[in-house]
Amino acid sequence: MTMAKKPMRSDTERNRRSLIQAAVKLSSGNDEPVNMTEVAKAAEVSPATAYRQFSSVDDILGEYRFEVGCRMRDYARTLDTVGLERLEELCRCWVGLVVEHGEAMVATRSRHGYLERLREDTYYLTVQAEALLEPLQQSARELGIADIGDEALFLWNLLFDPREIFDLLNTVGLSAEQVGTQLFAALRGALTGWAAARGEQDLSRSWSNGVRT
Repeated sequence: MTMAKKPMRSDTERNRRSLIQAAVKLSSGNDEPVNMTEVAKAAEVSPATAYRQFSSVDDILGEYRFEVGCRMRDYARTLDTVGLERLEELCRCWVGLVVEHGEAMVATRSRHGYLERLREDTYYLTVQAEALLEPLQQSARELGIADIGDEALFLWNLLFDPREIFDLLNTVGLSAEQVGTQLFAALRGALTGWAAARGEQDLSRSWSNGVRT
């Protein structure tokens, strides 16, 4: 589960916010890698200050992704729907957040797979997974299929990757509403097909096994 963070001094928090904003601005629509010196300069802090707050640009963008994930989690807490209806609302929420926060969302990439990072409790993934896990489990029951544990989250992550959302928006020309509709329909099909092909499975290693819903 996501751990609460200790309150920070106002100047520390101000520097962190400046670094996040600078990293997001420099990374948006930029095909070239951005380094910490460039981010520090844009944030008007010293490189030493930047490194005291974050270990790398990826670390900064991970914090940004965490903040966006928190918004989805907080939205989930306002919902009184369950199952597929709740899952669809969260899917549409995520598409809206990706559109709102722009191409900086695409920059938070990793060489490690989603499930590997989730099972290692990567904080910017777990906050999102906490919002999705229960509606995914409820949706499985609605669809009459087996619970596939965190592999359901894996499928969601594949389909709702910000890079692919922007591809549908910019290349195909779909609206955000259409993207939400199409991807949710694809997710339903993916869950059903995956569960049927997967058969009986051991969920003891699943991230969902240690989460209370």
